[in-house]
Amino acid sequence: MLLTAFNEAVAGAKEGGIPIGAALFHRSGELLGSGRNRRVQDDDASVHAETDAFRRAGRRRHYRDCVMVTTLSPCWYCSGLVRQFNIGAVVIGEASNFVGGHDWLAELGVEVLVLDDPACTELLGSFISEHPALWNEDIGE
Repeated sequence: MLLTAFNEAVAGAKEGGIPIGAALFHRSGELLGSGRNRRVQDDDASVHAETDAFRRAGRRRHYRDCVMVTTLSPCWYCSGLVRQFNIGAVVIGEASNFVGGHDWLAELGVEVLVLDDPACTELLGSFISEHPALWNEDIGE
């Protein structure tokens, strides 16, 4: 599951965007939608990886049986999306470069798993070193 999100992050980097990827899966393992941070590519600050994956998944009656997989700890905006639609679990590639709202989600009963994946950490860490102004724009600083 993480590989799908990671491949989205790599694709975003190749497009000149911020290398964060996500994918929404049913707990059975069925991929519902995947996406990447497209704020640079689409000139739209609201297109984070999780929102892109969520939009591409289409409508469902409920999301309790879904897992949001993301290469990075979800920001408050994306954590709010998980909360709003009651997504049952979040799998996070890394939370070293940025810590969003995943502890809050866990407190609310969402299953949260942080993998500390070295490839995810390196991909975004290199981007932050090379593009600090763009990174700070993305996180609202």
